[in-house]
Amino acid sequence: MAELKYKFTNDVLFKWLFTRHQHLLKRLVAGMLGVPQSSITEFLVTNPEIPPEAVGEKFCRLDISITVDRQRIDLEMQVADEGNYPIRSLYYWAREFSSSLKEGGEYIDLSRTIVISILAFMAFKCEEFYSEYQALEVKRHTLLTDRFCLKYYELPKLPEVTDATDELKLWLNLFNAKTEEDLKRIEAMGVSIMKQAIGAYRTVTATAEFREIERLRSLARNNEASALGNARRKEKAEIAQKLLNRNRPIEEIVEDTGLTREEIETIRDAGK
Repeated sequence: MAELKYKFTNDVLFKWLFTRHQHLLKRLVAGMLGVPQSSITEFLVTNPEIPPEAVGEKFCRLDISITVDRQRIDLEMQVADEGNYPIRSLYYWAREFSSSLKEGGEYIDLSRTIVISILAFMAFKCEEFYSEYQALEVKRHTLLTDRFCLKYYELPKLPEVTDATDELKLWLNLFNAKTEEDLKRIEAMGVSIMKQAIGAYRTVTATAEFREIERLRSLARNNEASALGNARRKEKAEIAQKLLNRNRPIEEIVEDTGLTREEIETIRDAGK
């Protein structure tokens, strides 16, 4: 099977595609909010551009911020599991929520804020692929406020969709697509909005501008990974040198640092 060169979970592609084809974004967000698209009267993407630092820095966020009928929506695509995503998403919510208070405004004017996270990894110990968190009293389960909401979609838990009327699962299966065959299977279901999304995907990924930005983004990721790798090797070498100075056996240093015997012997010989 031919693997996709650019997957929908690619943060540059995700933002590029949906900010340039906002009718697709509106349809997606309506499904994730559980409302008919026709009921949405206000829909504004507030950060449509990809900032320069997003290209040159690995850890820059490429979220999509949207105002939907006076609600603030932060749409996140997260690929790497760094072990702290629930806390990070809470921080994203707090930042969006607090920034909705204008100077001189009253707290009652703070907007309902929803962070929607599409995750390429499993974050929660449950079978369900969808989790929603709100602020509830722990015994009575009464809602404290409707201003707080975190929604998570875990793609690895997603069942293969066979019902062409389940549009939200179709979107999520599209994001989970890894091969051309996956895209063709979704196309073959004959759902118009999916055909439009896949057509937009093919158009975007064929442009020289997108490919150049993604090349620079990929280079930034590789440089960051290389720098982190070098930093870790240097740290391990420093630990190994200290252990050698204490006359620890090489076998123990191998176990403690993860370095090979040859690497440790090289460090030892260089220190003589």
